[in-house]
Amino acid sequence: MDTSALMMPVESNVRVFDELDRLLGQFECVAPRSVISELDGLSQGGGAEATAASVGADLATRCRTIDHNESYADDAFVELAPEFDFVVTNDGPLRRRLLDAGVPVIHIRGQNKLAITQP
Repeated sequence: MDTSALMMPVESNVRVFDELDRLLGQFECVAPRSVISELDGLSQGGGAEATAASVGADLATRCRTIDHNESYADDAFVELAPEFDFVVTNDGPLRRRLLDAGVPVIHIRGQNKLAITQP
């Protein structure tokens, strides 16, 4: 799960964990440590983004946090993605990088549903 995925409930009205249940059935959720840090930083601000980040940080407690060697969250996903079946993101540039690297991506399709795109 990247930052944009964990902020989907507020920013895009997507019940992300319900949608993942619908798509995948049983799954394990993981989030790189850089995502947790990014959510914590964003939640300290003000406005809608801070609210979405605060909700995302709460949702991140449902994910196992994993360490990595990259300082930038998107680079961490490219580094870690081969170890996992999917990456959940609503970030267009990250989605393209992952698909180019051969990693399936779960993202918003339509108004508030998630879909899987294969490389």
